[in-house]
Amino acid sequence: MADLFASDAPDAALPAKAAPLADRLRPRTLAEVVGQEHLTGPEGAIGRMVTASRLSSMILWGPPGTGKTTIARLLADAVELRFVAISAVFSGVAELKKVFAEARDHARTGTRTLLFVDEIHRFNRAQQDGFLPYVEDGTVILVGATTENPSFELNAALLSRSQVLILNRLTPGALGELLNRAEQVEDRPLPITADARNALIASADGDGRFLLNQAETLFAIDIEEALDPAALAALLHRRMPVYDKDREGHYNLISALHKSVRGSDPQAALYYLARMLEGGEQPLFLARRLVRMAVEDIGLADPQALVQCIAAKDCYDFLGSPEGELALAQACLYLATAPKSNAGYKAFKASKRAAQETGSLMPPRNILNAPTKLMKQVGYGKGYTYDPDAEDGFSGDNYWPEEMAPQTFYEPVARGFEAKIQERLAYWEGLRKERQR
Repeated sequence: MADLFASDAPDAALPAKAAPLADRLRPRTLAEVVGQEHLTGPEGAIGRMVTASRLSSMILWGPPGTGKTTIARLLADAVELRFVAISAVFSGVAELKKVFAEARDHARTGTRTLLFVDEIHRFNRAQQDGFLPYVEDGTVILVGATTENPSFELNAALLSRSQVLILNRLTPGALGELLNRAEQVEDRPLPITADARNALIASADGDGRFLLNQAETLFAIDIEEALDPAALAALLHRRMPVYDKDREGHYNLISALHKSVRGSDPQAALYYLARMLEGGEQPLFLARRLVRMAVEDIGLADPQALVQCIAAKDCYDFLGSPEGELALAQACLYLATAPKSNAGYKAFKASKRAAQETGSLMPPRNILNAPTKLMKQVGYGKGYTYDPDAEDGFSGDNYWPEEMAPQTFYEPVARGFEAKIQERLAYWEGLRKERQR
């Protein structure tokens, strides 16, 4: 069991040339790790721990292909710890018990264990709690790796005993350095033009492992003439964007889309809409969110905003993808360029609070219907003024319960159509005051 979990590399038995390129380029020291200098450098959290030869348990949080597994292995080497790696996808309680028992046996002989848990967020809450006593008593130094936000996916108790270290997606410069190293190992340049090299780096979307796999494919194919970007695109598949529709990526992008619309930036709004569609988001989810933006952030500043969004939804229902997505883009642009007002949104929230506080107050009798003789006798409907027949089409009557003073919930802004509403309300208020004299 120990050999299965503690082996130094999955392809250690393979000849160097037969091993995958990503394994042949695996860094041998923390200094060779690219793109994470904020952690591995002398002033970084990991660099300081290594200098002091004192590791604390940690969670490495970052996108795929950014070096989480590599850093964990190198940490163990740097401070001379036994390295054990497991994956939460394939391991259960029985495996964990064996790992902890072996770690305890090694601890008795003076050898501490660094336990690397890949995809640690895949363990359920009870399984995560199982780590706590072994982390607390020092049986293992836990290094967990996750692509998901630890705040949502990991127990508070486990987080309180670990540092959360954030790994960045690899920059074009870091990815370029990986390609340089690949060419050195292969002792030949990639068979691509300079523009195609930039396109290859862009296609990796910050994932170093994906980039090296693509480079390995290019090295393996007999290519007589350097490929330009078009030929490269025809040969290789582009990496699909990282986007989990039920996880943090979903919430980050929909938040960015909503705030870009609210901030009147049509270019950014269109970009995030496209990001979500490219990631596989359901178009009707986006249509629902656009409708919400229309009523929450624009409202009566432009009443057509809601009409445009409902029309876009109907258009998508009629056309489907991809043609119907253009209607969503049009609605998105309309919202982003429309005047903004949350006056209606705030008014409705305030009116709900008032409704909760005032309970079952009876409306004034003059505006109650009187379908029976008894109701007429007790004054229902008495003195009601029909506004269309009143002077200026406005009676100025009181419509509030007798026990409640008139309230002001809706205060339109001086933008868009609401500017006209503001003028109209001010005019009616003036008439009301005149007629109450």
